[in-house]
Amino acid sequence: MKLVAFGAHPDDVELAAAGTLARATRAGHAVLIADLTRGERATAGTPEERAREALAAARVLGASRTSLDLPDLGLGRRAAPQLAAVVGLLRREQPALVLAPTGRDAHPDHVEGHHLVQRAVFMAGLAAYEPAAGAPHRPRLVLYYPSSREPYGRPPLVVDVSATIDQKMAALACYASQFTRAAGGPATPLNAAGFLERVRARAAASGIELGLAYAEPFFPDRPLAATDPFGFLTLAEDRP
Repeated sequence: MKLVAFGAHPDDVELAAAGTLARATRAGHAVLIADLTRGERATAGTPEERAREALAAARVLGASRTSLDLPDLGLGRRAAPQLAAVVGLLRREQPALVLAPTGRDAHPDHVEGHHLVQRAVFMAGLAAYEPAAGAPHRPRLVLYYPSSREPYGRPPLVVDVSATIDQKMAALACYASQFTRAAGGPATPLNAAGFLERVRARAAASGIELGLAYAEPFFPDRPLAATDPFGFLTLAEDRP
């Protein structure tokens, strides 16, 4: 299976879904992380540093990576060239599964990135949409992930990442420019003391109801049909 995970900036995908991506690559699925922007307007870290960190993090996860090089702080759901760029990637890669932000975050790029991918997923399946080359393609499913500071309540789907949590944290450790405050450097929410520890704790909290050591939450774009409805009883038997 081919999976494409979209993030507005380098490190967005890792913060939300690195454990899930690591599980996918371990299972033999092809994973592409697609950064919509290079994060060039970030308070800390140059675009060149962030690009090197992003590639290193992808290697830790066993994933490939690309950047659409759209404008940081300038994502727009109705920007025709941006929509064509995302549609083109979807048609070229033909993913069965897409990951994208929920769009409920305060950061405008996370909001616009959500709507941009949502529109592109639909447009990519239309033969009449001609600005992007390639055969029409529509992924089978989109899973939306909450940002690292977004309250998400009780998610309808969590992925057990107990076996890949260390891989997730190793991928995040590649982003020294973002999560480590350099001497005399700017203070940001991401490089505040204990931020990565809270990311790990959030994963622990996501799994607690199901007795999982660590989990990552997602919101599917449609109901998930159970071909074997009694298969859920296996999960119920394991519930503490």
